[in-house]
Amino acid sequence: MELTLISRGYCHLCHDMEKALLPLVLEYGAALSVLDVDADPVLEAKYDELVPVLLHGETELCHYFLDEPKTREYLVKIR
Repeated sequence: MELTLISRGYCHLCHDMEKALLPLVLEYGAALSVLDVDADPVLEAKYDELVPVLLHGETELCHYFLDEPKTREYLVKIR
């Protein structure tokens, strides 16, 4: 299972979400890819003002802040 965090380097919310995700990633054995929204014009057009955005494939799990209960519930379902 791979989660994707759409992020940007200077975004403190992005850094906070990445840190908050680490226990869930370890608990559920997920992989986490962090993509820089500013490095990809398509991502920037889609997610610019929403970062950080947590995705599983095309499914948006949350943005701005980690919704841990929702993310945990989703991870249990797809496990």
